[in-house]
Amino acid sequence: MADYTIDDLIYLMSRLRDPETGCPWDLKQSFSSIVPHTLEEAYEVADAIEQADWSHLNDELGDLLFQVIFYAQLGKEEQLFDFSTIVSNLVSKLIRRHPHVFPDGTLQSSSDQELSDEQIKKNWEAIKQQERDAKGETGDSKVLDDVPKALPALSRAAKLQKRAAQVGFDWSNAEDVLDQIEEELQEVREAIRSGNKAAVLDEMGDMIFAQVNLARHLGVNPEDAVRSTNSKFERRFGYIEEQVRASGKEWQAFTLEELDAYWDEAKREGL
Repeated sequence: MADYTIDDLIYLMSRLRDPETGCPWDLKQSFSSIVPHTLEEAYEVADAIEQADWSHLNDELGDLLFQVIFYAQLGKEEQLFDFSTIVSNLVSKLIRRHPHVFPDGTLQSSSDQELSDEQIKKNWEAIKQQERDAKGETGDSKVLDDVPKALPALSRAAKLQKRAAQVGFDWSNAEDVLDQIEEELQEVREAIRSGNKAAVLDEMGDMIFAQVNLARHLGVNPEDAVRSTNSKFERRFGYIEEQVRASGKEWQAFTLEELDAYWDEAKREGL
């Protein structure tokens, strides 16, 4: 098999978008129409990593890279940007955000400065805030500006909380967050008793938001935690399904207690 390069991939993309000889599907696409595919590819990359499926990861990273190449081609066609400007802007930004590695602001510079992880994080966030201010027309962007609304809800909640914490709006410790979760749980119970669906939605959101806050304080990524639990549920429910099928009976023939017993067996099996 030939060893192709990034230049070959860029050329291939231009061929796919050729108005006369290109692919009909690719020619129909726009920035907005590709977004769902980009999100899907990103999740498939994450799934391959979680499964430690490295050969599959190689393929999925290629699919994700193709999304970037596609956007670059669209940007070039509309004279907005191209792949080279994407790369140049990225390298410039990373140099700017790592002054402890590139003190002179060039790739050739080097530093023997040693900083703690905490100091590096503080510097990183300070530089990002300077960038946000520079983008604002008045130079005074708001704290929660540019937290992407398209992020998964749990991830966006964590980002909003982290951003607010940087200016001191945060619980001092995890125990305080646990107390807040207990309070939110009580409010959920009251909303359920009221029969008000809008109130239940609101209070459930508050409780989940508080749980994300707890995860952040404990250094746990909430998306990772829920994905892990989803996988665990799938394994254990799969065990239950195997037992039901082996019995030759229908699901309706089992009581919840009997199904729960299979669930406990799955736990004992380490699933």
